[in-house]
Amino acid sequence: MIEYSLYDNNDHLDVKLIGDLDIDGTEVVEEEIIPKMEKYKTIHINFEGIQFVDSTGMGLLMNMVQNLQEKGVKVTVSNVRQDIMDVFNILQLPEILGEEIFV
Repeated sequence: MIEYSLYDNNDHLDVKLIGDLDIDGTEVVEEEIIPKMEKYKTIHINFEGIQFVDSTGMGLLMNMVQNLQEKGVKVTVSNVRQDIMDVFNILQLPEILGEEIFV
């Protein structure tokens, strides 16, 4: 189960995620959050409340960031737990998406 909060700050969108980014969570992100992201130039995603990310969540994150970047949207992901960041590093997500994404 994943919960989220969206904060419209005029020029950018702050997204706060809480829970697990798994197969159920990715469905929520795809259907409810991503459609709202496309009108912003900058998006800050706060992972502070994310406890677990499975392979579907990692795939979603990768595709979402790449698709937004292709549209000229700047994306940052902050407050990633160290154990999750370790997996991201093993999978080379910072190298694939850009080191500047993870702040």
